[in-house]
Amino acid sequence: MRIVIAPDKFAGTLTAVEAAQALAEGWHSVDPDAQTELVPLSDGGPGFVEVLHTALGGTVVEEEVTGPLGAPVRAGYLLDGGTAYVESAQACGLHLVPGKDRDPGRTTSSGVGELIAHAAAGGAHTIVVGLGGSATNDGGAGMLAALGAAPSGPLAAGGAALAALPGPVDLAPAQRATEGVRLIAATDVDNPLLGAHGASAVFGPQKGADEEQVQRLDAALAAFADATDPDGRLRTAPGAGAAGGLGYALLLLGGTVESGVDRVLSAVGLAELAAAADLVITGEGSFDAQSLRGKLPCGVARTAAEHGVPCVVAAGAVAVGRREAAAAGITETYSLVESAGSVEAALTRSAQELRRLAAEVARRWRR
Repeated sequence: MRIVIAPDKFAGTLTAVEAAQALAEGWHSVDPDAQTELVPLSDGGPGFVEVLHTALGGTVVEEEVTGPLGAPVRAGYLLDGGTAYVESAQACGLHLVPGKDRDPGRTTSSGVGELIAHAAAGGAHTIVVGLGGSATNDGGAGMLAALGAAPSGPLAAGGAALAALPGPVDLAPAQRATEGVRLIAATDVDNPLLGAHGASAVFGPQKGADEEQVQRLDAALAAFADATDPDGRLRTAPGAGAAGGLGYALLLLGGTVESGVDRVLSAVGLAELAAAADLVITGEGSFDAQSLRGKLPCGVARTAAEHGVPCVVAAGAVAVGRREAAAAGITETYSLVESAGSVEAALTRSAQELRRLAAEVARRWRR
C-alpha cells in the first residue's frame, strides 16, 4: 500500500517534519511493508522555509535582523535561483515573544523588511513572503520603515504608534528599494485590513490584545491606511489583514496575494504523488471552521480528490462535522485529543500520541 503523509505543523507541539515522521512511524508499526512518502507542508506560516528547502533545494541564507520586540534575532530566507522565499514568522513570529511580553501594540515587523532588503541585494528578482504566525499588528509599517519609508521612527514603533503619525508617510524610498522585484504575499487568509473581519479584531486576541486594545489597534491601522491608501482600495483587499497587516504593506509596494497552500503544494509536487497513492493523510493542530476556509488540509484533500484518492485528517482537535468535512473532500477525521483521552495528554505527549493515532488509522485503512 502506498500512503502520502502530508501534514502541516501542530502549532506549539510538533513541526510539520516531526508530525510527518510520527504519522509514518505509527503506520509502519501496524503495516511495516507500506510505502510511505513523507511530505511536510506549510501554508506560509512557521515552517515555510524548511518545507520549501526540503522540496526545492536552494540555499538558506541566515541574517541577524530586528525581532518583534526590537532585539536582534537570527532569521533565514531560501534563495532558489532568482526567487527568494521569506518566512515572516522567523523575523516577527509569535513564538519569539514570551507570553508575559505579548503586546501587539508594540511589536514590529521591521525584521521582515530587513530580510526582503537582504534578499533583493542578494539577487532575488521574485520574493515570496510567507505570512502567518506573526506577533505584530502594525500593518507592515515596520517592514516599510526597514525598506526606507519615512518617518521611520513611528513606523517601526509598533501598531499603537500609528495612531499618532506626525505627518504623511513617504513610501517612495521603500518602493525604490523593491523596484524591479516581484513581491508575492503567500497566504490563505482573506481578511481585509480593518473592521470586524480585519487584522486587529480577528488576530489581535491571539497575540495578547484585549477587547479595548483591539479597538485602539483597529483605529491606529485606520489612521495608517488614511496616510498610505487615501482611495481606500488596498485596505479592503482580501489578504491585506494577513500577519497583522503585512499583506497590506506588500500591496502598497505593488505586491500581489497568492495562495500559500497552492504555492507549496505545487513546489512539493503533491498532485503527482497523490496520483500514485492509495491514501493521503494530512493534519494540523486544530481542524476547525477556519480550516474549511482554504487552509492546508483542505488544499491537500482537494488535490487528492482530483485523482480519486481518499484523504483523511489526523488533527490535534477536530471541531468539524462529518458532513462539513466530506464537503471539503475529506473522507474521515481523527482527533488526537479524543484518542489520547485529554487535551493535556495530546499536548504533553504529542509525538507518542500521534504515532498511536496513526496506528489506529492504519488498522482502519490498510489492505
